[in-house]
Amino acid sequence: MKKATSGKMKEPSSKREEIRAQVIDAIAQTMDLYGVNYSFGQLYGILFFEDRPMTLDEMQGSMNMSKSNMSYAVRSLMDSKMVSKLGEKADRKDLYTAETDFFKAFQLFFASKLQREIDVMKTAIEPVIEPLSETILALETSEEERKLCLQDLHKLRHAVRYYEWLQQFVDKLQEGQFFDGKQIGDD
Repeated sequence: MKKATSGKMKEPSSKREEIRAQVIDAIAQTMDLYGVNYSFGQLYGILFFEDRPMTLDEMQGSMNMSKSNMSYAVRSLMDSKMVSKLGEKADRKDLYTAETDFFKAFQLFFASKLQREIDVMKTAIEPVIEPLSETILALETSEEERKLCLQDLHKLRHAVRYYEWLQQFVDKLQEGQFFDGKQIGDD
């Protein structure tokens, strides 16, 4: 079992909790593969098995994690769309719940990560294509520099086509088109 970096789950006190701990560990390891901190994956696993929303204090008690790390973990999971903050509160404390539909969790997590990649890369690539093209066409540009700029331009245009394709993929993912007729949320 991989060790948590900023918190450790309580020791299981029943067979059911032992089984849950095994699955929570697998969830955390899997999420770690996709760049989510292992401890944050454990927290998601705990929320996944809860039959009710939890407060930060309750999560902190389950994870033995500092309040600041717990807040950061919850914000990170919310950014990844794996956890949601509910509108209602318990004793003036915010309540959080995990997305338990793995189809929906996959859809939300990957669509948000891929959309961020698309946005970052398009913001970097789109503004440089015109100046690069102008440099290629400028009379004062040396042949060697023109050749190198042309190579860069071809690579960037290829990247633009990729990000256009990726945007179409994300749009279809958000629409739920990759789930073999299963509508997200259906059981």
